[in-house]
Amino acid sequence: MAVYTLPELPYDYSALAPVISPEIIELHHDKHHAAYVKGANDTLEQLEEAREKEVWGSINGLEKNLAFHLSGHILHSIYWQNMTGDGGGEPLAADGVGDLADAIAESFGSFAGFKAQLTKAAATTQGSGWGVLAYEPVSGRLIVEQIYDHQGNVGQGSTPVLVFDAWEHAFYLQYKNQKVDFIDAMWAVVNWQDVAKRYAAAKERSYNLLLAP
Repeated sequence: MAVYTLPELPYDYSALAPVISPEIIELHHDKHHAAYVKGANDTLEQLEEAREKEVWGSINGLEKNLAFHLSGHILHSIYWQNMTGDGGGEPLAADGVGDLADAIAESFGSFAGFKAQLTKAAATTQGSGWGVLAYEPVSGRLIVEQIYDHQGNVGQGSTPVLVFDAWEHAFYLQYKNQKVDFIDAMWAVVNWQDVAKRYAAAKERSYNLLLAP
């Protein structure tokens, strides 16, 4: 039985146009995301087989495969929810996301400073990767992370709340090699209500990892 399943999109393929074309959304979700789900499930079966046979020579490769596919599944699941055709702008208290707006200002000095940092982090990933806004539980602050592939170069224990996919499959059919143009356009579809809910949930379930129990 499959452990992980592909979530349905919260909108139709054309909902994010013209920022992201329907063709990209369909291929990205139905093919690329689905492949990460299948990869995670297949790797779990291979790990189960290795345990049963006590054959551990492949464990390093299998664990890396699981991290890659599972992280890809998780990041994409957040990605779809982070976007809406009615999004964009910046989080404002009047829109019910005041806590998020305050946290961004406290952590980055201003929304403009945060936007510039996340844009640059996503646009300058070497090869494939992501730009991520995450809640870091030790300091209780928001941080920007530059993720390579799906899981490299991240702070342990941090929780992603806003993710920008900078893999070529997320934009190349529409933006060609102009990754920065795609990242700039992405700000017009950010679902701040979803980001604020993720931020609130991350704070509620976190604890200071450095404190003794």
